[in-house]
Amino acid sequence: MVKQVVHDPLFLAKKSVDAIEADKQVVTDLLDTLRANLDHCVGMAANMIGVKKNIIVVAAGPFQFPMINPVITKKSGEYRTEEGCISLEGVRPCTRYQEIEVDYLDQNFKKQHGKYSGWTAQIIQHEIDHCNGIVI
Repeated sequence: MVKQVVHDPLFLAKKSVDAIEADKQVVTDLLDTLRANLDHCVGMAANMIGVKKNIIVVAAGPFQFPMINPVITKKSGEYRTEEGCISLEGVRPCTRYQEIEVDYLDQNFKKQHGKYSGWTAQIIQHEIDHCNGIVI
């Protein structure tokens, strides 16, 4: 189900908690909401739809995929950039990494490890920041 996007910076600044299998509907709702906003959004975290769980979804080309309880385990190639967010007005400066490795659970709650670079890595870092209560 497509959900309303949260714009409250105080709510977004609260740290999320790990998701469990009972949160599968949140994954579906988050994917539905991302797909409804693809014309101006490339990723979302569960707190952006009002749920404080460590779940993100990422749009990479024609695909959208979830990452449950994602943790960046390796990063390299630090750079400075500016980012916008569907939950906030304007753009803000931030530090990102060109290449990252992430441990996470997939939509079936199976352990995964992925290596990401470039734009996809930047999206993942932005959304993990959301889970950690970091509002750019």
